[in-house]
Amino acid sequence: MGEAGQQRLRQARVLVVGAGGLGSPAALYLAAAGVGTLGLVDFDRVDATNLQRQILHGTAAVGRPKVDSARERLSDLNPYVRIVTIPDRLTSANALAVVRDFDVVLDGSDNFPTRYLVNDACVFTGKPYVYGAIFRFDGQVSVFAASGGPCYRCLCSEPPPPELVPSCAEGGVLGALPGVIGSLQALEAMKLVLGKGDPLVGRLLLFDGLAMRFREIAVKRDPACPVCGEQPTIRDLIDYEAFCGVTAESVALDDAMSARALARELQGGAPPRLLDVREPFEWEICHLPNARLIPLGELPRRLNYLDGQGDLVVYCHTGARSRRAVELLRAAGFHARNLQGGIDAWAREVEPGMVRY
Repeated sequence: MGEAGQQRLRQARVLVVGAGGLGSPAALYLAAAGVGTLGLVDFDRVDATNLQRQILHGTAAVGRPKVDSARERLSDLNPYVRIVTIPDRLTSANALAVVRDFDVVLDGSDNFPTRYLVNDACVFTGKPYVYGAIFRFDGQVSVFAASGGPCYRCLCSEPPPPELVPSCAEGGVLGALPGVIGSLQALEAMKLVLGKGDPLVGRLLLFDGLAMRFREIAVKRDPACPVCGEQPTIRDLIDYEAFCGVTAESVALDDAMSARALARELQGGAPPRLLDVREPFEWEICHLPNARLIPLGELPRRLNYLDGQGDLVVYCHTGARSRRAVELLRAAGFHARNLQGGIDAWAREVEPGMVRY
């Protein structure tokens, strides 16, 4: 790399979106390598459940903004790196202004709306997008929006249905996996800055942690892509939560119920039936007595297992999946209500001895 390469790193400006599982190892290695300016976007606070994989943070940082915890750790690692913290959610209103100020964007987010947002902002500003994603034991890495290469929409033109997309907390991830994928993202970002090697442009690298196997698939630029194609139809940032179908709750608050209200009804003469739409491994951690388990992804094809008569209260971990389940059940003719806050609210408000996760 030599002195000239080190100077390139020193002059580089790399933006890391998310100071979590992927952003932690990526930011650490970028700072250690001497990237001159490192931007960090994250609106969240450190939680004890993060520490299994988000190695930028420690127990002393629990409750603090992630960008503050990250800045202290990275400055301690390399005080010559300028850390720019953005303690806000990246949105259609601010993304172009944020991305424009950097040379390379590394995405450590864990949701589809942010991925599409980062992709489109990078295409519109001409910045390469270092993509990474993880789930349980598997990971993916690629470089999108680089000159002549495809963008993320060329790979995923449409987002999957929200009910089939569990978060890290819902689906789980082996703690070392984001270390592997985030490190590869940092490597790709440094290659782009240095102009060295063969970046993952037009290639999607797939990692199977259980088999310890890498494989690669080609990703071609789509001439009909609505953002980077020959005749683009999307020229401005859009509402990405609406595009991905995760906007707001369509179940009215009047039709949801609190954990304490459910506890009272369960003690009554005609208690409601309980439906748990989490994953089996979550059920093993904790569940409500007499509940029935049907994971959300299986619910559409297992509606015939449910008696359509009587009141049904649906719950998950924090209330998001169960809200979608209630919408599906109502459309099928069931009388269903959502437990606000999910089983986590039950553990906080009704049964303090219950295991939380």
